Amino acid sequence: MSKIRGIQIHYLESIKGGMAQFFTPQASNETMLVQIPANTVDDLFVHKSQTDQLLVVKGRFVLVTLINKQYQYIPLSEKYPAVVTIPPGVLHGAINTTPEPCVIVNAVLRHREPQKLDYVTRGRPFPYDLEAAEAAIRNLEATKQIYCK
Repeated sequence: MSKIRGIQIHYLESIKGGMAQFFTPQASNETMLVQIPANTVDDLFVHKSQTDQLLVVKGRFVLVTLINKQYQYIPLSEKYPAVVTIPPGVLHGAINTTPEPCVIVNAVLRHREPQKLDYVTRGRPFPYDLEAAEAAIRNLEATKQIYCK
C-alpha cells in the first residue's frame, strides 16, 4: 500500500471462481459509476463531507492531487486493479489523455450530508504538467510489467 498525504493506494488481490475473478468489495454508504470522457483535463475539486474510494473498471487515467503547492500525478488503470482512497479536504482532479473514456466505481463514505461545494470545481492555481501525467502512466505500466513477470 502506498500513501500520499492521507491518500491511500491499495492494489487489489483476487480469487478466481470458474471463469470469473472476484475482488474484495469496498464498504460504502453509496456507490457511484463515474465516466471520465476521452481527452479530458479536469479542474480540481474537494469534498468536505465524503471520502472517495476509486477503482478503475475500464480504461486508465491520472488522478491529480495538489499537496503543498505541488501536483502529484497518480496513474490508475484497469490492468492493475487498485483502490485509491481520497479523504475529505484533499484537492483532486482527473486527466484522461486517451481516445477512450475511463469508467470508475466510487464507493463513497459519507461523513455528513453532501454540501453544494463538494461538487464545484475549484480551478487550477497553475497548469498541470501533462508530460508528467503521461510519464506516470508509462511508469505504472513499466513497473507492473516487471513486477508481474
